[in-house]
Amino acid sequence: MITIDPPSSLTEPSPLSPSGLSRFLNRARAAVGLSGEVDVLLADDATLRRLNKTFRGKNKATDVLSFPAAGSDPEMPSHSDQEIAGDLAISLETAARQASAYGHSLRDEVRILLLHGLLHLSGLDHETDTGEMAAREAELRRQLRLPNTLIERVTRPRRRRTV
Repeated sequence: MITIDPPSSLTEPSPLSPSGLSRFLNRARAAVGLSGEVDVLLADDATLRRLNKTFRGKNKATDVLSFPAAGSDPEMPSHSDQEIAGDLAISLETAARQASAYGHSLRDEVRILLLHGLLHLSGLDHETDTGEMAAREAELRRQLRLPNTLIERVTRPRRRRTV
């Protein structure tokens, strides 16, 4: 399920369709190879900051947070009837700033963040691996027809034109 709690700072009506994002989420989840349901919260910077502080000890807003289901282990099969992969939380305010900075739509930025979060739910972690998540994200970005990935933006930042 996708819950959109639009921040008051977004003055225009949200171009995000819960049904369209759900369809993308299901396609991306299948492409990642992640089984189980994923719940997504689209909220504001304050909510992401609070979650980041509570669960990661970092007192700052962030773009996407991933919360694997309790006791989930990609190596172990699930024994529940209703398999849950985990939850994602995305800041629409940060996503809007990033979309503007990288020259694409808010919809595309949210999709990039969804893909990134799904890869984390699948057990990948760019902070500890040796490039596996970056390679997989780039491959899936092309497959899902998305603009550049989060990891690519950090390793190869966009150059601003000088006049």
